[in-house]
Amino acid sequence: MQTSPDRHEYPAHWEADVVLRDGGTARIRPITVDDAERLVSFYEQVSDESKYYRFFAPYPRLSAKDVHRFTHHDFVDRVGLAATVGGEFIATVRYDRIGADGTPASAPADEAEVAFLVQDAHQGRGVASALLEHIGAVARERGIRRFAAEVLPANTKMIKVFTDAGYTQKRSFEDGVVRLEFDLEPTDRSLAVQYAREHRAEARSVQRLLAPGSVAVIGAGRTPGGVGRSVLANIRDAGFTGRLYAVNKALPEEQKDLDGVPAHRSVRDIDGPVDLAVVAVPAEHVPEVVTECGEHGVQGLVVVSAGYAESGTEGRERQRALVRQARTYGMRIIGPNAFGIINTSPRVRLNASLAPETPRPGRIGLFAQSGAIGIALLSRLHRRGGGVTGVTGVSTFVSSGNRADVSGNDVLQYWYEDPDTDVVLMYLESIGNPRKFTRLARRTAAAKPLVVVQGARHGAAPQGHAVRATRLPHTTVSALLRQAGVIRVDTITELVDAGLLLARQPLPAGPRVAILGNSESLGLLTYDACLAEGLRPHPPQDLTTAASAADFHTALSRALADDRCDAVVVTAIPAVGEGSVADAALAGALRSAVAAAPAKPVLVVHVELGGLAEALSAAASTAPQTGADDPPRTRAESPQVTLSPTPPGEPSEDSHLIPAYPAAERAVRALAQAVSYAQWRRDAADPGRVPEYEDIDEKGAATLIGGLLARGQGLTLGPEETCDLLGHYGIHVHRALPAPTPDAAAEAARTLGYPVALKATAPHLRHRADLGGVRLDLADEDQLRRSYTELTELFGAPEELRPVVQRMAPRGVDVVVRAVIDPAAGAVLSFGLAGAASQLLGDTAHRLIPVTDKEATSLVRSIRTAPLLFGWRGSAPADTGALEELLLRVSRLVDDHPEVVAVTLEPVVVASHGLSVLGASIRLAPPPARDDLGPRTLPAY
Repeated sequence: MQTSPDRHEYPAHWEADVVLRDGGTARIRPITVDDAERLVSFYEQVSDESKYYRFFAPYPRLSAKDVHRFTHHDFVDRVGLAATVGGEFIATVRYDRIGADGTPASAPADEAEVAFLVQDAHQGRGVASALLEHIGAVARERGIRRFAAEVLPANTKMIKVFTDAGYTQKRSFEDGVVRLEFDLEPTDRSLAVQYAREHRAEARSVQRLLAPGSVAVIGAGRTPGGVGRSVLANIRDAGFTGRLYAVNKALPEEQKDLDGVPAHRSVRDIDGPVDLAVVAVPAEHVPEVVTECGEHGVQGLVVVSAGYAESGTEGRERQRALVRQARTYGMRIIGPNAFGIINTSPRVRLNASLAPETPRPGRIGLFAQSGAIGIALLSRLHRRGGGVTGVTGVSTFVSSGNRADVSGNDVLQYWYEDPDTDVVLMYLESIGNPRKFTRLARRTAAAKPLVVVQGARHGAAPQGHAVRATRLPHTTVSALLRQAGVIRVDTITELVDAGLLLARQPLPAGPRVAILGNSESLGLLTYDACLAEGLRPHPPQDLTTAASAADFHTALSRALADDRCDAVVVTAIPAVGEGSVADAALAGALRSAVAAAPAKPVLVVHVELGGLAEALSAAASTAPQTGADDPPRTRAESPQVTLSPTPPGEPSEDSHLIPAYPAAERAVRALAQAVSYAQWRRDAADPGRVPEYEDIDEKGAATLIGGLLARGQGLTLGPEETCDLLGHYGIHVHRALPAPTPDAAAEAARTLGYPVALKATAPHLRHRADLGGVRLDLADEDQLRRSYTELTELFGAPEELRPVVQRMAPRGVDVVVRAVIDPAAGAVLSFGLAGAASQLLGDTAHRLIPVTDKEATSLVRSIRTAPLLFGWRGSAPADTGALEELLLRVSRLVDDHPEVVAVTLEPVVVASHGLSVLGASIRLAPPPARDDLGPRTLPAY
């Protein structure tokens, strides 16, 4: 693309791919001098009415002068952006900076006129809204703070684009024209509008992939076997409700079908629309296929072909080219190297995957980046023995492979409001955009459980995944996910255990657990497991091995009716002799008791009781059902991996499925996760607020930061500058005066007043009182000089020690407060006690910025050593209110000023009344051109 001959270079970072309202994609980029022909062609396809609305007069064609004006920009005072599909313009927007008199101007003028033109065929797709977000971000980057637009009253669509954007605006009417003026500073409402549009668009783009009206399998082989032929057979055998086509360019011209499916040599030969194409051809032939699909109007692709980023550098470049090519045509991609997708809805019945059989319909949405893990999860969810029973089925399944385009974030957008999905299970090997994932996870978790297991926790992400670098350890990322309501588990076994409980059982109201069963030993194991998981179990009720089904029913009914109980764990072992309880009778008794009191979760721990497990879930099992005359199968005969075919309909909502577990620890761990999640849901209903403090001087801090950054691209502030900046936010640091000589130390002490502390600030001794580099409570000059001599004799010359003198602070608990801007996760606030022990144990808590008052309270209490702040073993309680206020002030500083990329307050001494910040450091850097408040974009390729 040619560089503009005007003042500024072509701003490549303004280029972006966006998802539109209907789920298709478009590319937004600056308009350049090379676009003259595209602009003329675009204008010719716009209706006379739209032209009239744009120019307020009949304007059939653009003059040469118009074309020059609309394609020559300086990218500062005059900017034009175009939305393109297939390389052609579908919409344009431009701004011109103006002065107070409305004439063209340059900086420092901060107002611009803005105007749009959208091709009629693409109106209603949300193109203008997306362009407004992007041109607004460009304008803010160039110092423009306000847009003005003049619109004819009849142009209601364009007026709605402006008024719905959520910006603070002013509206007037003069000379038959509506004039709109609005500030470009993001507001809570404008961000809410932006996120809502992002959600609708991305959810729709996934819905188009999971519920297509027609599917073409490209690369279906002429002979049985092979990936393409297998996928074709799986779609056909699942009973797909739409139109299915087989495509293979090697087919003889006279062949019109393949296994009873209409067959074609090219997708271009298909008479009618194709919504989804499953691509199963060698990687070198995929570009040709993508071109054919794009020209035919295919909406999305599932690329199962391998040979991309997972295979090395050459494959990574091939993957980037694939994504760029597909987006050129407005298509989204699942894959490449994908296992496929499944939708069990009776309205769709799509199995466009390599799974030979379709799981039964259910309420669990399943996402796996790995195909191998995906099929393992499907098998675990549906087999009857050797694992969890009391199963439920799957609503939709997505295995994204290299997730070059569609990711877990997109699928979360879809599942959030999918009426067929109650629980979301995700296996993630990488998180491409943790900041966005956390935001979406918080919203999803407020409506339905989200359980995540993360692979590759202790190493690099798989080769096929392009992810942002993060400086945060895995434990910190996990803590942030839990803060967002994500149920974090460590294994796929725990993923399934938690998912099955959450899919069919209500959330517990608290941690109180009743335990009953016919084995005293199993009950005690369950009791111990509850204590280990932080639950509050009642003493186990032993029904003895002679208990009948009626005894179980009575005991369970009594426990469910007890207001002191929030959940029940039933333990069962097989009995021997004439009084043994039949599996079916016991299961029926338990289901009957649960049906009468369905408000509390019930779990069963069984020991080698396969019959009970089957009976508990028989009402809506996902395993193959035996006929009435068939002999019962033994445990060894139960299906282990094979999935059941899709039956008509799905389990009745009246079915009371009880999850059963082969070990007490697994059942209790799943229950503990449900208890924690339920508490998070209750807390999330009132998240608190970000308080305002009257003594915060945001403008003064901004002026100071601007002046400091004028020195260079990034810098660590000196002590005086640090104290000055923190002071603007009401954070006061105790002065520390340098003491390069004993005389200087004595003079500093006289200035500050005794008693004082003498500290070595050399990097290897800083904040390491355990090494002896600190002397406290020096009451007079003699003690100060003696201590000075001791330090220099122990550790070296003053120029190596860098000693300072500081006035003594009241005694208390030493803590550390940090904030950092992570390139992937965003702004994170961290808190812990000072000292080597906390560092060794990793006893640090984290919250995403901005932090609310409730989050600050929970942050202080979430570390394991928190009792030291609350009067442990008779000590005086620390002023946690002052500590929480300090955390909130640091959060505000970092949130208000993205240039503040790191803050460390260490140590902070929290006394019984008030606190003292004894050390502080701040690092500044220029803010990124685009941040999380910027316009919607797809990940760049």
